[in-house]
Amino acid sequence: MENSEFENARFAPSPSGRMHLGNVYTALLSWLYARKSGKRWLVRIEDLDKQRCKKEYAEQLLDDLCFLGLEWDGEIVWQSKRTDFYKKAFDRLFDAGLLYPCFCRRADILASSAPHENLVYAGTCRNFCAEKIAELSKIRRPSYRVKVFGESTFFDEHYGFQKIDLQKDAGDFIVRRADGNFSYQLAVCVDDADSHVVQIMRGRDLLTSTHQQLFLYRVLNFTPPQYAHIPLLVSEDGRRLSKRERDLDFGFLREKFDAKQIVGKILHLCGFLEKPCPLELCEAISIFDLKKLPKNDISISRFFENSI
Repeated sequence: MENSEFENARFAPSPSGRMHLGNVYTALLSWLYARKSGKRWLVRIEDLDKQRCKKEYAEQLLDDLCFLGLEWDGEIVWQSKRTDFYKKAFDRLFDAGLLYPCFCRRADILASSAPHENLVYAGTCRNFCAEKIAELSKIRRPSYRVKVFGESTFFDEHYGFQKIDLQKDAGDFIVRRADGNFSYQLAVCVDDADSHVVQIMRGRDLLTSTHQQLFLYRVLNFTPPQYAHIPLLVSEDGRRLSKRERDLDFGFLREKFDAKQIVGKILHLCGFLEKPCPLELCEAISIFDLKKLPKNDISISRFFENSI
């Protein structure tokens, strides 16, 4: 993959629907953080899920980035074209004895977990003998999980020091699904390492995923990036925004506001502007300050106030 000689940041959306305000917020802050710190900003389309991800969604997503003026560096990377790279990493993990077949269905795991409990795999299939694996393989095709161990720590640029016990707090996680597709966790690590991504900004809901990815970085001998997680945009009732529910669909926003108005309104929500006002991206770079961004999730209730 190109760009290996540069220090890169990246935005890696999944084309499973039209972007909503939360996606745009993440893209904008990621772009501003990269530009302010002198990094190149790459775009990677995470289209591994062939059932949910569609080419037309990806094309619309790229058009929305262009509408906002968020220019990217280098060529777009499509995960759907990189299966061979993920298989090489998978084979390395397998040869190192770090993988095992798992025959559990998600419904089974959910049924064994308490309501609202953080879903951590109990390791049910971790120590199955060869005979048991052969028996179950006749009934169901397995996924493959990686055996985690030890503690994971990292310093987040926004939320500070992070530490978990991998087995207790994250659990063995899937690197290849039963349908043969490679997991998000494995693909992300391979792609970021190949693209020499050194800076990642994304939502705080991925903090646990970061520990899982850092484990893969360690066992695959990759150099990990620096992370900055940011609060989520939430609805007035505290609900996380969702593409499925079409919360503040970007098509609607484009009809109502121009790019400078959207940038100004988002930076107002973040606390970088006292009042919402139209803002050029060059001006946005100058006022972007991660230290001023709140740590609690941000309500979108003020987005339509004082329309500009």
